[in-house]
Amino acid sequence: MWALLVLIGAASVSAHLEDLSFDGQKVFRVIPQNDEQVEILKFLASTMEVDFWQPDSVTLLRPKMQVDFRIEAEKSFGVEDLLKESGMEYQVLIDNLQAALDAQFDSKARTASHGYEKYNNWDTIAAWTADIAAQNPDLVSRSVIGETFEGRPMYLLKVSVNFFTPDLSLINLCKITMSSKTPAMLIKAVETYGKDTVMTTLLDKLDFYVLPVVNIDGYIYTWTNVSTFFFLIVGRVNCLNLVLVFIYDSVTGPHSEKETKALADFIREHLSTIKAYLTIHSYSQLLLFPYSYTYDLPPDYQELVTYFISLPTDLAAGGSDDWAYDQGIKYAFTFELRDTGRYGFLLPESLIKPTCEETLLAVKYIANYVLEHLY
Repeated sequence: MWALLVLIGAASVSAHLEDLSFDGQKVFRVIPQNDEQVEILKFLASTMEVDFWQPDSVTLLRPKMQVDFRIEAEKSFGVEDLLKESGMEYQVLIDNLQAALDAQFDSKARTASHGYEKYNNWDTIAAWTADIAAQNPDLVSRSVIGETFEGRPMYLLKVSVNFFTPDLSLINLCKITMSSKTPAMLIKAVETYGKDTVMTTLLDKLDFYVLPVVNIDGYIYTWTNVSTFFFLIVGRVNCLNLVLVFIYDSVTGPHSEKETKALADFIREHLSTIKAYLTIHSYSQLLLFPYSYTYDLPPDYQELVTYFISLPTDLAAGGSDDWAYDQGIKYAFTFELRDTGRYGFLLPESLIKPTCEETLLAVKYIANYVLEHLY
């Protein structure tokens, strides 16, 4: 059996904010033009708390790079004055973070039950995994691939029309979703079987594996007990797990965290059949392929750039698609979902559906391409 592995880590902040306030906090976008302006940003980060959204570390700053960062309310006016005095090109993406956070939860489906167009807490997601399997016994099954640091089960959903009749020629499509947005993509696939020609063909030949949330403990924390600084980065915790899975820790060893080890073990067990690998994050609306940790081009660059347009980006710490490609998975991509900065990590619920729909189109395209170009 072959497999197409899709890791989805669409970052989104999902927390109740009754006891927290981010009034006046701003998100700036700057484009330093030279080394001097880069040094100004680094100096800023050394003297106050700067939450870098893109890139995610001050060490990655380069001239001509688009940089998004959050500043606390009482420091925002001073920062803006500094940017003006330096002549640095900038804009305020989010003028009031609290207002943006409040606006994020704009779904009309404000119910306690699971919804495909709203952010759901973990208990709701866990119950949904059981319900969707029970409601679609011929298509969906649920298993546990491991447990979290705090002992919570990591539920894995398998979507397959070949449940009880395994076929050696079957191609597995493994979709690991890590955000409350992306399970809607699974439902879209299930509901359109027999109706949508492309999706029916894919489901006839592929299996989908869905892990709704990897960093379950962290996800729960974002809904229940969020500190002021941590809140703004919790949306990226799920995405960070994608990287942690594939980073060797020289102190504690590879995949030392229980969650990342469980996911890594699952990938290794299926590695011989995986023919493509997609990891999906937010934000920027980009499709990227290796490498991000080096300027070296991958051996398959010509094919990848011909059939899958990838925009040039600056170096990053490296992503799981880099790791997957180096393991021999030829078609390894990173999706950066909506948007380009207007909302950043605070994508409104009203944009969940169109985001999933357009991403599913891309997944269909890649899956079809892989089927036609098995290696």
